[in-house]
Amino acid sequence: MIGYVTIGVNDMDKAKAFYTELLADLGATVLMDIGRIAFIGSGMDAPMLSVCIPYDENDPQPGNGNMVAITAPSKEKADELYHKAIALGGSCEGEPGQRIPDMFYGAYVRDPDGNKLVFYVFG
Repeated sequence: MIGYVTIGVNDMDKAKAFYTELLADLGATVLMDIGRIAFIGSGMDAPMLSVCIPYDENDPQPGNGNMVAITAPSKEKADELYHKAIALGGSCEGEPGQRIPDMFYGAYVRDPDGNKLVFYVFG
Protein backbone atom coordinates (compact mmCIF):
# COMPACT_ATOMS: atom_id res chain seq x y z
CA MET A 1 0.00 0.00 0.00
CA ILE A 2 2.77 2.50 0.83
CA GLY A 3 4.95 3.33 -2.18
CA TYR A 4 7.44 5.56 -0.40
CA VAL A 5 7.90 7.82 2.61
CA THR A 6 9.78 11.11 2.24
CA ILE A 7 11.82 12.80 4.96
CA GLY A 8 13.46 16.18 4.75
CA VAL A 9 17.21 16.55 5.19
CA ASN A 10 19.80 19.31 5.22
CA ASP A 11 22.60 17.57 3.31
CA MET A 12 21.67 15.16 0.51
CA ASP A 13 25.11 13.54 0.25
CA LYS A 14 25.26 12.91 3.99
CA ALA A 15 21.68 11.57 4.06
CA LYS A 16 22.22 9.24 1.09
CA ALA A 17 25.43 7.92 2.66
CA PHE A 18 23.72 7.39 6.04
CA TYR A 19 20.70 5.53 4.66
CA THR A 20 22.44 3.47 1.98
CA GLU A 21 25.05 2.25 4.48
CA LEU A 22 22.45 1.70 7.20
CA LEU A 23 20.02 -0.24 5.00
CA ALA A 24 22.51 -2.06 2.75
CA ASP A 25 22.03 -5.36 4.62
CA LEU A 26 18.31 -5.15 3.79
CA GLY A 27 19.15 -4.88 0.08
CA ALA A 28 18.64 -1.11 -0.20
CA THR A 29 20.49 1.14 -2.62
CA VAL A 30 19.82 4.53 -4.17
CA LEU A 31 17.33 3.59 -6.90
CA MET A 32 16.74 7.06 -8.32
CA ASP A 33 18.47 10.36 -7.60
CA ILE A 34 17.18 13.53 -9.25
CA GLY A 35 19.17 16.11 -7.30
CA ARG A 36 17.01 17.40 -4.48
CA ILE A 37 15.32 14.01 -3.89
CA ALA A 38 16.62 10.44 -3.87
CA PHE A 39 14.72 7.16 -3.52
CA ILE A 40 16.32 4.38 -1.49
CA GLY A 41 15.06 0.81 -1.41
CA SER A 42 15.37 -2.71 -2.73
CA GLY A 43 13.32 -2.12 -5.88
CA MET A 44 10.98 0.38 -7.52
CA ASP A 45 8.12 -2.09 -6.95
CA ALA A 46 8.70 -2.24 -3.16
CA PRO A 47 8.22 0.41 -0.46
CA MET A 48 11.00 3.00 -0.52
CA LEU A 49 12.40 5.73 1.68
CA SER A 50 13.14 9.01 -0.02
CA VAL A 51 15.30 11.81 1.32
CA CYS A 52 14.92 15.33 0.02
CA ILE A 53 15.74 18.96 0.38
CA PRO A 54 12.29 20.47 1.03
CA TYR A 55 10.62 21.92 -2.06
CA ASP A 56 10.25 25.33 -0.38
CA GLU A 57 13.99 25.20 0.47
CA ASN A 58 13.25 26.00 4.13
CA ASP A 59 14.90 23.95 6.89
CA PRO A 60 13.50 20.42 7.18
CA GLN A 61 11.55 19.93 10.39
CA PRO A 62 11.03 16.41 11.76
CA GLY A 63 7.38 16.07 12.72
CA ASN A 64 6.47 15.46 16.33
CA GLY A 65 4.88 12.02 16.31
CA ASN A 66 6.15 11.16 12.81
CA MET A 67 8.33 8.08 12.53
CA VAL A 68 9.53 5.74 9.80
CA ALA A 69 9.17 2.08 10.83
CA ILE A 70 11.59 -0.32 9.14
CA THR A 71 10.90 -4.04 9.38
CA ALA A 72 13.80 -6.15 10.60
CA PRO A 73 13.83 -9.89 9.93
CA SER A 74 14.86 -10.66 13.54
CA LYS A 75 15.48 -9.04 16.91
CA GLU A 76 19.20 -9.48 16.30
CA LYS A 77 18.95 -7.57 13.01
CA ALA A 78 16.93 -4.79 14.72
CA ASP A 79 19.73 -4.52 17.31
CA GLU A 80 22.36 -4.50 14.55
CA LEU A 81 20.58 -1.75 12.59
CA TYR A 82 20.13 0.32 15.77
CA HIS A 83 23.87 0.13 16.59
CA LYS A 84 24.81 0.79 12.97
CA ALA A 85 22.61 3.92 12.92
CA ILE A 86 24.31 5.20 16.08
CA ALA A 87 27.76 4.49 14.60
CA LEU A 88 26.76 6.39 11.43
CA GLY A 89 25.89 9.54 13.40
CA GLY A 90 22.35 8.83 14.57
CA SER A 91 21.23 9.19 18.17
CA CYS A 92 19.37 6.93 20.58
CA GLU A 93 15.64 7.47 20.96
CA GLY A 94 15.00 4.20 22.82
CA GLU A 95 17.36 1.26 23.18
CA PRO A 96 16.41 -2.07 21.60
CA GLY A 97 13.94 -4.09 23.62
CA GLN A 98 10.63 -5.85 23.91
CA ARG A 99 7.92 -3.18 24.06
CA ILE A 100 4.77 -5.31 24.11
CA PRO A 101 5.31 -8.82 25.53
CA ASP A 102 5.35 -11.43 22.73
CA MET A 103 4.11 -8.84 20.21
CA PHE A 104 6.47 -5.97 19.44
CA TYR A 105 10.24 -5.53 19.66
CA GLY A 106 11.65 -2.13 18.73
CA ALA A 107 14.88 -0.14 18.56
CA TYR A 108 14.48 3.64 18.15
CA VAL A 109 16.93 6.17 16.70
CA ARG A 110 17.01 9.62 15.15
CA ASP A 111 18.99 10.19 11.97
CA PRO A 112 21.52 13.07 11.80
CA ASP A 113 18.68 15.46 10.76
CA GLY A 114 16.46 14.43 13.70
CA ASN A 115 14.04 12.17 11.80
CA LYS A 116 12.82 9.33 14.02
CA LEU A 117 13.17 5.69 12.93
CA VAL A 118 12.29 2.38 14.52
CA PHE A 119 13.64 -1.02 13.52
CA TYR A 120 10.99 -3.51 14.60
CA VAL A 121 9.83 -7.11 14.71
CA PHE A 122 6.22 -8.19 15.31
CA GLY A 123 5.68 -11.49 17.08
